[in-house]
Amino acid sequence: MTAHGGVNCYSVWEGSTATVAKVTVMDTLPPLATGETAAPSPGQLRELYSLMVAVRHLDSSAVAWQRQGIIPGYAPELGQEAAQVGSGYAVDLTRDFVFPTYREMGVARAMGVDMVAYMATHKATWHGGLYDPMESRLAPIQAVVAGSVLHAVGWAHGQTLTGTADGKLGVALSYFGDGASSQGDVHEAMNFAALMKAPVVFFVQNNGWAISVPTERQVAGGSVAARAQGYGIPAIQVDGNDVVAVLEATRHALAHCRSGNGPALVEAMTYRRGPHSTSDDPGRYRSLAEERDGGGEDPLERFRQRLLADGIADEAFFAAALAAAKAEEEQIRAGIQALGPRPGNEMFDLVFQETTPALQAQGASWREESEHV
Repeated sequence: MTAHGGVNCYSVWEGSTATVAKVTVMDTLPPLATGETAAPSPGQLRELYSLMVAVRHLDSSAVAWQRQGIIPGYAPELGQEAAQVGSGYAVDLTRDFVFPTYREMGVARAMGVDMVAYMATHKATWHGGLYDPMESRLAPIQAVVAGSVLHAVGWAHGQTLTGTADGKLGVALSYFGDGASSQGDVHEAMNFAALMKAPVVFFVQNNGWAISVPTERQVAGGSVAARAQGYGIPAIQVDGNDVVAVLEATRHALAHCRSGNGPALVEAMTYRRGPHSTSDDPGRYRSLAEERDGGGEDPLERFRQRLLADGIADEAFFAAALAAAKAEEEQIRAGIQALGPRPGNEMFDLVFQETTPALQAQGASWREESEHV
């Protein structure tokens, strides 16, 4: 380890003896007190793998559902399972609150959110999903790019105002991508969070692409983690394809915020192996060879090999995990298809606590045209 201007740079050798890559990881998070976080147990490692398999299978199935007309649209996360499961698994469901974008299905699954209720949003049967945000600790899916980052900071600031009995704050975990990091909302959120010492973890999934624009063409400063220094926010850049590394980095950041030290940023370096959404054609801006080379080693297969090598799991376990994932997907698909359409008047009735004359007029016009009343 070498220090450069207060930044700890760890040289990490990855891969087999045949193909070894050197990765430099930036970490400006202050060290934790001894015993503040513990390494995952063998049982937890097996659970992480099972979650990643479930997420991988549901994700590929959701793409198929869109092609079959079961859901109108979906944002795939192929290749980002480790980043999502590892970070979602770190959440304290008794006190933290997660603010997702439209691509955090893996986070929701790791948090134990009812997946039929979660996927209902992708069927467009209910704005914000059928799950209870307060009970699940997962805010409604946010389709506005970087929109939920400000919401997360507001919630986190509320924690500093109200306090807790044990002095340990609840932490907001805000997700966004490398593309969203170029939005002005992110600057405002980070600046406010740093000034007010809001307990919020900015979790950046840097998947290499802002839809069709590669990271190097839209992120100045080299990385999103490097930008955090400009706000006085400690940050860690982690291998987003290593689920254990993501889990430990997220736990570190959460513990930092929970102790009243203000915000932190985690940048998980991963790769979006598929399209930005089911309406996107990645062949228009990258070749299959570029996609294959950029994706690197599959995070699921990589973790499987690690569990095998460490004697933590065997082939029987992996087969059972896949069988459970397939059964779960069938149950979720059946639940999605059983959901009936929502009444159209909800578009106007559930906008504001007190309706407005304009909404009343729009609702009346819609009912006249659609319901002939």
